[in-house]
Amino acid sequence: MTLTAHTLTFGVLAAIAVFSALGVVLQRDPVRSAIMLVVNFFSLAFLYFSLQHEFLGIVQIIVYTGAIMVLFLFVVMLLRVGGGSMLETRDLKRALGGGFAFALLALLASQAVLPFLTYKDPVMPASLGAPQAVGTALMTDYVAPFEVASVLLLVGLVGSILLAKRRT
Repeated sequence: MTLTAHTLTFGVLAAIAVFSALGVVLQRDPVRSAIMLVVNFFSLAFLYFSLQHEFLGIVQIIVYTGAIMVLFLFVVMLLRVGGGSMLETRDLKRALGGGFAFALLALLASQAVLPFLTYKDPVMPASLGAPQAVGTALMTDYVAPFEVASVLLLVGLVGSILLAKRRT
């Protein structure tokens, strides 16, 4: 396997996505965590662009970075959550969580490296990621998960409004 500009770009974007995801989890300040999540969403969108799936990249930016992050930041600012109040854990729980996270990361890393040992270029259908294919899949095969996701977003929105009203 040779190192091309595309492979290097993909590796850099993947590393940014992984480290920004770690930043989301490890940040104590919710606003900084939200900023790291925005960086993660943008790096995933650029990964889609690098794989020639422009529609998925645009949807990633509009839906996640635009809508969900604005909603999240609105809730964080409305509830006035302090930096240290969101993550209060004991040392034992932190150690167990860190050990579990390390074991999971090692398992994922081993599974990520194994396919490269016997890598063959996959044949992707041309319609993968096309707007028509995504719309057809959402409205035929994945109607129930699509509706469940919309109901969960609605429940989250109503719950955040109720939490904000109780605090005022």
